Amino acid sequence: MKKQKGFSLIELLIVVAIILIIAAIAIPNLLKSKMAANESSAVGSVRTINTGEVTYAAGCPNIGYSATLTEINTGALCAAGLNIIDNVLAGGIKSGYGFTYTPGAVDASGLVNLYTISAVPSVVGTTGQRGFFSDQTGVVRYTLAGTAPTNASSALQ
Repeated sequence: MKKQKGFSLIELLIVVAIILIIAAIAIPNLLKSKMAANESSAVGSVRTINTGEVTYAAGCPNIGYSATLTEINTGALCAAGLNIIDNVLAGGIKSGYGFTYTPGAVDASGLVNLYTISAVPSVVGTTGQRGFFSDQTGVVRYTLAGTAPTNASSALQ
């Protein structure tokens, strides 16, 4: 009789079962890692917007802070505002987070001296868990529930 070479069906099933068990253990950790990366990106983007607004206000002293996120990318109202932030962030959605920018009212001198920026996950529990907030003070605040934070929310350390 000839001896057959190769694997038996049982051996192949055992290998597939082991691979499935390893995948079942690894996938939740992968999702948590992705959420953590999205949250880090959101905080970095909020800080980038804060820096961009300071740069815009310094380059456009007769305007103050920008009217929209798009303005600190296109420079439509002030040439000094061109390409301060990237196109993706100016669009308001990046790394699973939606960004909402709200300028303050024009003061008596004709300048915008206030603004707020909030970042909330597009899908809470999937793209991120925490919501982030900042304003002209540059302090980044957060909520744990993924809701829009306010000035009274906890500050990041």
